[in-house]
Amino acid sequence: METEVLANLIDKKYEVLSLLRQLARAQQGIVHDGDMTRLMKLLATKQNLLNQLQHLEHQLDAFRHQDPDSRQWRSPQLRQKTRDMVTRCESLLSEVMLVEKQCEGELIVRRDAAATRLQGIHTVTQATAAYLSNAPTHSQLDLSSDT
Repeated sequence: METEVLANLIDKKYEVLSLLRQLARAQQGIVHDGDMTRLMKLLATKQNLLNQLQHLEHQLDAFRHQDPDSRQWRSPQLRQKTRDMVTRCESLLSEVMLVEKQCEGELIVRRDAAATRLQGIHTVTQATAAYLSNAPTHSQLDLSSDT
C-alpha cells in the first residue's frame, strides 16, 4: 500500500533526524572545546546523514501534492502514528537547527577573537619592524688609545 511506503519513509526520516540531533549535541561540546580536528570529522559524518535526509525528502516529494484525506490507510492507528511521527520529525528538525545556530554563533565569536589576536600580533610585528628600520645598522666602538 502506498501509505505504508509513506509511513516507512517518515520513520526513516525520524531515525536520521534523531542521529543528527545526537551529532548536533556532540558538536556543541566540540565547538565549546575548540577542537577543530574532531569538528571536521563530525561534520563529515553529519554530511552523510544530511545526504540521506535529502534523499528521503526527495522520495517524500511524491506524496507532497496528494490530498492527505484521500489516502487509503491500512488502519486509523497507522495514520495517526504517521501523523505523530511527522510532528516529531518537525520538532527534531527545529531542535537540530537551533543547535546549529548556537554552534555557528560560538564559532563566529571564536573566529573574531582569533582575528583580533592575529591583528595584535601583526601590529606588534609592524612596530618591531619600524623600530628596527630606524636603528643603526651597526655600531662601532673605538677602543684605540692615543696615550
